[in-house]
Amino acid sequence: MGLLISCYWGIVIVFKLFGVLFLYRPSLYGHMLTFQNLTVIGTSHIAKDSVKKVREVILDKRPTVVALELDAPRLKALLSGVQGKPSIRDIRRFGIKGWLFGLVGHWIEQKLGSKVGVSPGSEMLAGFRAAGEVHAKIALIDQDITITLRRFTLTFREIWHFFVDLFRPRSFEISGVPDADVVCELMDEVKVRYPSIYRVLIEERNNFMAKRLARLMKSQEHIVAVVGLGHERELVALVKKYLNKFDFVS
Repeated sequence: MGLLISCYWGIVIVFKLFGVLFLYRPSLYGHMLTFQNLTVIGTSHIAKDSVKKVREVILDKRPTVVALELDAPRLKALLSGVQGKPSIRDIRRFGIKGWLFGLVGHWIEQKLGSKVGVSPGSEMLAGFRAAGEVHAKIALIDQDITITLRRFTLTFREIWHFFVDLFRPRSFEISGVPDADVVCELMDEVKVRYPSIYRVLIEERNNFMAKRLARLMKSQEHIVAVVGLGHERELVALVKKYLNKFDFVS
């Protein structure tokens, strides 16, 4: 199970840190949006501030449901605390590209963890534990990790962009909290420069999670959803769309 953490967070961190989305200091919690009985918190996956913010919001709002950007295998892996390094045997399970990013991500995860003192996914664990304190139910709203990793791909053009972005100078301020316009601008850049990654990591998962959240909202539950920064605006827009439909595609 620890391997799942390394592969998934490896892809997310490599992409966000060195691609074009996660380009500001990793000590920020992101944005919070509210729509009807849903509150969505956008978080940094490697930030102490995110861990603190998630706990504060849940304890303050005391929701009946805490929805996490996780699936069952990832939650189990996070709770176990076991860190696994991708092995050659995992190529068949996750595909060569997912495996390679997982391998690099495992190394980055260790480096970032020692530097900032926070392991990827700590804010999800904070949400899980805070839910217990307020007696809220847990909803795991993300797509199965194996499906996401197997669908992960990079075109040659995207690989070129990736290496260019490793060394590309940035002109915007990285010492403070990025506002919503900056995040939207970065997401647009991701969509243009990394369309296949955007489709798998952002678009497909946003649709999957939005359908889950819309179903929960139909039951009139008070929900706090914890998701990675960059998902929150599109998620809320999609939730509004699916709430207007009588049938949800699972």
